[in-house]
Amino acid sequence: MLTSTQAILEKAQRYGYAVGAFNLYNLEGAKAVVNAAEADRSPAIIQILPQILHYGGAPLIALFLAAADSARVPMSVHLDHCEEADVIALCLEAGIQSVLADGSKFSYEENLAFTHAMTQLAHQKGATVEAEIGRISGTEDGMTVAEKEAKMTDPDQAKAFVAASGVDFLAVTIGNVHGQYHSEPRLDFDRLAQVRQRLKIPLVLHGASGLPALMIQRSIELGVCKFNVNTEVRQRYLEFWREYGKTDSQTDLLDCQKAATAAMQEIVAQKIRLFGSAGKA
Repeated sequence: MLTSTQAILEKAQRYGYAVGAFNLYNLEGAKAVVNAAEADRSPAIIQILPQILHYGGAPLIALFLAAADSARVPMSVHLDHCEEADVIALCLEAGIQSVLADGSKFSYEENLAFTHAMTQLAHQKGATVEAEIGRISGTEDGMTVAEKEAKMTDPDQAKAFVAASGVDFLAVTIGNVHGQYHSEPRLDFDRLAQVRQRLKIPLVLHGASGLPALMIQRSIELGVCKFNVNTEVRQRYLEFWREYGKTDSQTDLLDCQKAATAAMQEIVAQKIRLFGSAGKA
């Protein structure tokens, strides 16, 4: 059932678990998330990236909204990492429940102004907004400790930003990275604890693919209610088709689509159980 992201995350915060937010690209991904969430009686969030939206347009939004609404568990649709006001407005008009108004690459003042404007717009539409303080890199390679720390979320700055912007959720940067971790992940849990002390809103951690279970659990204990997952699900989908391409199989396309869906569903189910949301629908 289509549910507000705020309701999903506030319940997760209240009962001490986190919800998986899965970046999807097509029908197979949507079915994988819906099937896994229903099987484990878990809430879930479907996410769409702007570059995928530019490719699929309004029909893709409609597909994901319909998939979420068809589920027998609470589910929402979220626009991820968007710095374009017109795209955010389009998604809000289409009925998306929440957006990440991503001004993290801007200066603090520009980020605040952008996030505040998008939050006002979203609230007028009954939607909610995630923001990002700190800059999450795509790789850890070649970055000094000082450079990495400079990109991390400052707890006092985060408190001031949330108060001034009116944002509903905050994505923190504590050593997490997008994509694959090329060395052992090192998360700054002291920094996360300081952010949690200063803020009461749900916290979000991007780059959950590849994080070990103990780090996931500790993050939840310190207030993370939403984990973004992309790499592992996407890789499983691509692996299926690459392996299929090496064969002379004459399998019907529909059967292949079902098999690709099942392959992704397995990863989604693993994440649902890891985040503690199974049985919480």
